Amino acid sequence: MRPEHHVARFGSAAGELLVGGVSLRRLADRVGSTPFFAYDRAQLDSRLAQLRSALPDTLELGYAVKANPMPAVVQHVARLVDSLDVASAGEMHVALDTGIEPSRVSFAGPGKTTDELVQAVAAGVLVEVESAGELDRLVSVGERVGARPVAAVRVNPDFAVRGSGMRMGGGPQQFGIDAEEVPGLLSDAADRDIDVVGFHVFAGSQNLSADLLVTAHGHTVELVLQLADKSQQPVTYLNLGGGLGIPYFEKDEAVDLRRVGDNLATLLDTQVTPAHPEARVVLELGRYIVGECGVYVTRVVDVKQSRGQSYVVVDGGMHHQLAASGNFGQVIRRNYPLVVGTRLHEAPAGSAHVVGCLCTPLDLLGSDVELPRVEVGDLVVVFQAGAYGLTASPVAFLGHPPAREVLV
Repeated sequence: MRPEHHVARFGSAAGELLVGGVSLRRLADRVGSTPFFAYDRAQLDSRLAQLRSALPDTLELGYAVKANPMPAVVQHVARLVDSLDVASAGEMHVALDTGIEPSRVSFAGPGKTTDELVQAVAAGVLVEVESAGELDRLVSVGERVGARPVAAVRVNPDFAVRGSGMRMGGGPQQFGIDAEEVPGLLSDAADRDIDVVGFHVFAGSQNLSADLLVTAHGHTVELVLQLADKSQQPVTYLNLGGGLGIPYFEKDEAVDLRRVGDNLATLLDTQVTPAHPEARVVLELGRYIVGECGVYVTRVVDVKQSRGQSYVVVDGGMHHQLAASGNFGQVIRRNYPLVVGTRLHEAPAGSAHVVGCLCTPLDLLGSDVELPRVEVGDLVVVFQAGAYGLTASPVAFLGHPPAREVLV
C-alpha cells in the first residue's frame, strides 16, 4: 500500500500528520525529544473491533506480547482480548501487571530457564512446553514450588505454511515438539504430576494470503484433533497460532480477514466444538493487532548531496527500527511506507535516500524515496511501526540514546 493510504488512516490537518488526533509537531513537543514511537489508541480499538466482527464468537483472541511489550500498550490491549501470550519472564510480569487472570497467560519459547519456569508455576501461568527436557524440568519445578503445573504441548507440525514471512513449523525446528513425538510425550506425562491441557501450533508468521491461511488452519485443526485423541487428560486449550500479516510494501494487499474468519467459524462449528466442547480455542495475534497502529518519528538533522545523490540524514535509524532498515528478515530490501510528516501538502521535489545517524551503510530507512523539499528540523514518519520496532532493534549500537514510546 502507498504512503497516502497510511496518511489517510491516521488523518492530517494543515499538511501535518495526526497521531491519536494530535498534530505531529505538537506530539514531538509533548514527547520532549526525537526519535520516538507513537501508538494510536483509537486505531488499536478499531483493529480489535474489526477482528471481533470478522472472527467467530466461539474463538478467543490472544495478544502476543512480543509484538509490542510496551506496558501501556499491553495494559490497553489486555482489556480487549481474552488472553496474553508471553515469551519471557519479563513479558510475563508485564502481562500479570494488567490484572488479567494468570490462567489467561501462556508462556511460550524454546529456551525457558528453570528460574522462569519457577516464576510461571508460582504465578499459575500456562506453560507451553517445547521439549521433553522442558517437561521434565517443569514437573520438578512443580514439586519444588508445591503447585501442579499447567501445560500445553507446543507442536512442531509435519507441514509448513507457504507464504509466511518467517517459518516456525515443519521440518527440523527449535520450536515445539515434533508432531510424531507428541503421543509418546503425552503417555509419559499422564503418569506425572502435571496437567497437560492441550496444544499450541504456530506454523508461520506474516502471511497475507487468505487462501494459504485457510489451508494452514485446516491442517492445524486436523493435527490438533488427531493429537487430542491421544491425550489421556481432558483437552481444554487449543491454540491455533496466528500468522496474519500486514502490508508493509507498496504492492502488498491486506489479508482478507472475513474469509479467514468464515473458514475458522466452519472449522470450529463442524470439527472442533463437536469433539471438544469444553476447549478454549485461541487465535494468537501480535503484529496484526498493533503493527499498523504505530509510527516511528525522527527529525531531519542534515540534507546533503553526494555525487548526484540526495541524502536526508535523521536522528534515528536502525538502532530503533531495524526492520525498516531491511535488516530484520528481508532478503531483498524494500522501503517501509515513509513520509515527511510535516509537509504532507507539498508535491514531491525529487528522490532521496533517508539515512540514520549511525556509522554504517546499513543504516538506511528509505532508498530513492520521492520526497518534497526537505529542511533541517522536518519530521520524517515511518509507518507500520507498531510491532517489532524498538525491542527488536539493537538499541545499544554505537551508544546513541534510546527512542521514547508514547500511547496517544
